[in-house]
Amino acid sequence: MSLPPVHANKTGWRRDRPIEPEATALLVVDVQNLEISPPIEREHPAFVADLQARVVPNIARLIATCRQAGIEVVYTVIESLTRDGRDRSLDHKLSGILVPKGAWEGQVIDAVAPHDDEIVLPKTSSGVFNSTNVDYVLHNLGVRHLLVVGLLTDQCVDMAVRDGADRGYYAICITDCCSTYTAERQANALQAFGGYCRTVTLEGMLAEIAASAKKAPVR
Repeated sequence: MSLPPVHANKTGWRRDRPIEPEATALLVVDVQNLEISPPIEREHPAFVADLQARVVPNIARLIATCRQAGIEVVYTVIESLTRDGRDRSLDHKLSGILVPKGAWEGQVIDAVAPHDDEIVLPKTSSGVFNSTNVDYVLHNLGVRHLLVVGLLTDQCVDMAVRDGADRGYYAICITDCCSTYTAERQANALQAFGGYCRTVTLEGMLAEIAASAKKAPVR
């Protein structure tokens, strides 16, 4: 005999639970020079143009607000641990994805570059939770709420959202701080996120951070 489903409204669990800055991290996924490199720009010029004109400035605004509110900013980039990429995942080898250790393509885009003491985790898979110690790090930081932004929405961002949700984080995707190669792919990815996270706009998240700061106890 199967058990009846447990509904959130009967337990008090809510996906739209307000963030707590001291228990929140912003995960910036693969916002790196690889995605504005000449090969990508030749193949996806509209994507790169929108990235530079809108998405990266949006992410920069969010990062600045998070830093001011005491929200940890954590970065992940596609980058091998070796120059020849021998440590890459099988998928990256089959897909021909190689960002050698120390390469320009593996660096975070200047406009959203990490501060000296912020965490940057290199990875060679789509899922940051699969190929780095990000879960261990986030738990050590006391994180419960995970804000996710970056590239690509339907690939590495998607994996971060789903895997984060499965590991017990309140996952939140900021929709206009993410992008992928076509508008159709972007829309499909965001529509699929409903069962794993809540989605908010940049302005909505900035307002939520401001509201949470006002509620924070005075120390």
